Amino acid sequence: MGIKEKSAKIFNKSLDYIEIIGNKLPHPATLFALLAFLVAVISFFGVMFDWSAIHPADNSTIKVKSLLSADGIRWIYTNIVYNFVNFPPLGYVLAVMVGIGIAEGSGLFTAMIRALVLKAPRKMITASLVLAGIISHLASEAGYVILIPMGALIFHSLGRHPMAGLAAAFSGVSGGFGANFLIGSVDPILAGLSQSAAQIIQPDITINAAVNFYFMFVSAIVVVIVGTWVTEKIVEPRLGKYTGNADKIEIGELSSEEKKGLKWAGISLFITVILLVLTVVPENGIFRNPETGDVLHSPFFDGIITGILIFFLIPGIVYGIAVKSVKNDKDIMKHIIKSMGTLSTYIVLVFFAAQFVYFFKYSNLGLILAINGAEFLKNIGMTGVPLIVAFVLLSAFINMFMGSASAKWAIMAPVFVPMFILLGYHPALTQAAFRVGDSVTNLITPMMSYFALIVAFAQKYDDKYGIGTIISTMLPYTVMLTIVWTVLLIIWMLVGIPLGPDGPLYLQN
Repeated sequence: MGIKEKSAKIFNKSLDYIEIIGNKLPHPATLFALLAFLVAVISFFGVMFDWSAIHPADNSTIKVKSLLSADGIRWIYTNIVYNFVNFPPLGYVLAVMVGIGIAEGSGLFTAMIRALVLKAPRKMITASLVLAGIISHLASEAGYVILIPMGALIFHSLGRHPMAGLAAAFSGVSGGFGANFLIGSVDPILAGLSQSAAQIIQPDITINAAVNFYFMFVSAIVVVIVGTWVTEKIVEPRLGKYTGNADKIEIGELSSEEKKGLKWAGISLFITVILLVLTVVPENGIFRNPETGDVLHSPFFDGIITGILIFFLIPGIVYGIAVKSVKNDKDIMKHIIKSMGTLSTYIVLVFFAAQFVYFFKYSNLGLILAINGAEFLKNIGMTGVPLIVAFVLLSAFINMFMGSASAKWAIMAPVFVPMFILLGYHPALTQAAFRVGDSVTNLITPMMSYFALIVAFAQKYDDKYGIGTIISTMLPYTVMLTIVWTVLLIIWMLVGIPLGPDGPLYLQN
């Protein structure tokens, strides 16, 4: 056995151990409950030992808040339901499932998948899923709710392991979060935070939303290549043949009735998209920001989940009427109710996951860890490529404890953007390095809001799948994306290519 084969064997065994250990942990819901309790205990000791940090934005002192104090216990008692109801993914998922339930129950999804599998080149299925995951960032949370389970369905219908399809889609949606072919809603948020931080040193500097666009565009291509390669060369061979008994969509030629249904569903979808576009394209579009006329920060994107619901609802109903799977309103409600019934596991997971996330937020432990980690890197005194690499790794590490990209950047930008400016680096480079690190560990952190949902999707194919399964399956993507994406950034620095419009690597003298 050669060195390459031995290395592959050791790597696969390591992943197997991670999966075994992870899945021997308690039920994911129980684990989230235990983690919430652990946060409470740690917060108690944090107060005892006076853990604190200085917030870089306003120089205020951030101290640990104990969840086991009188105030903390009162907060827990009065916020258990609030945490659950206001956990963002819960509402998104339940709302979108209204539309998905009809599209699935009417048979539209089955027909679409069969049409895709019959027409699409088999060699391009994996790459198409990763690519679709990256593009899905433009539709807010749609990739998590729709594309990831669809990836599993498509692979299962092809006789491939459904977890490989789930992983491929997940790698594009979450691992490729910092890459895209277009400007998304997160870009102006990050640019605004970078500008505010940069103005601490240079009051007249401006940072536009497209400042990382060139790098993001090339990164998207790299993520597609890495995601496809890892799926087909590492993840799928390790998973082997699927032997579960989950329902499989049979791939057969579409009937004339199904073809007619798809035709009318496509026409209705086209009309729906045109009507939605007309709400934002005209200057007086009803879903534009009524005060500024802006599109990115507008009712359209604020309510994008409603748009996605309609996107599936109307074609689903039209297809159902065409193929006679929807005859009246009772059929519509039956499909929605059946779809909602599949979410019972997810709802239980979310209840406890929400407590863990909000306990962590209330205690200030994540905030203090992030600030002190940033200060540590600042005090190391590195420059050049080693500094940027260290910053990527720090961003990846902090992402394991804080889920929101904008929240992390709000903390890190006031420290690192001014520091890097003083070293001669433009804020575009600092922001790009952050986005790489912030993306690569999305796949393995339980702090990611949709992690519980991914576990629920996996358990549809085997109820033994748990947190260990997800982490061991996605870890190869994290490792490869970290290496390749960081190398891309290093090459970008060495060649000296601008990161985007008005986004140089270095400050002009």
